[in-house]
Amino acid sequence: MYNLGLVTIVIIATNVIMSFKGFGDRLFFEKYKFNVGSIRRGEQIRMVSSGFLHADTTHLLMNMITLYFFAGSVISRLGNFNFILIYFASLVFGNLLSLYLHKEEFWYSAIGASGAVTGVLYAAILLDPKMSLYMFFIPIPIPGYIFGIGYLLYSIYGMKNRVGNIGHDAHFGGAIGGYAVTLMLTPSLFKTDLGHVGLLAIPIVILFVMYKTGKLR
Repeated sequence: MYNLGLVTIVIIATNVIMSFKGFGDRLFFEKYKFNVGSIRRGEQIRMVSSGFLHADTTHLLMNMITLYFFAGSVISRLGNFNFILIYFASLVFGNLLSLYLHKEEFWYSAIGASGAVTGVLYAAILLDPKMSLYMFFIPIPIPGYIFGIGYLLYSIYGMKNRVGNIGHDAHFGGAIGGYAVTLMLTPSLFKTDLGHVGLLAIPIVILFVMYKTGKLR
């Protein structure tokens, strides 16, 4: 699981460089952050560039530590190229969901690698659903698929109630990206682990139903 390979180092380094540039250069930060109005005016580069900016060092550190913990698991199963594909697909999926849900809020802005990192996390769980994960406040290991389902259910709660200054929709969209692309790359999971594939889809189905029935907002 803990594999700081070259690809992971490059992604972490890019996040660090761009984030610190943004910390010290407000014009750079404003130019490349996710902003609904700017994207709808044609600045699509923000859909990717915003994923390499962070609010502060704590935000950056949390995302990069999570990436470090789970990148190796995905790389060892799918290889470097497919890991990069999952990372960027998750980043874009996260921002696409944010753009869709906030399309009329031209002022809405966001930054951070959380969507991409959540996609990598969900991909790692899908590939190894019984992996043991630990939470700071729970002294016993949690099966990965339980953690994944719980995390996305909490994201739905956060989206509906706008809990904290957190992009819950980007997290959720990133997880959808990681889930979908991983299944496209390893369709054998439908045969070998259909139960966990189905369980991990439950929050996605719940979100879809809530949106269609108008209960998300």
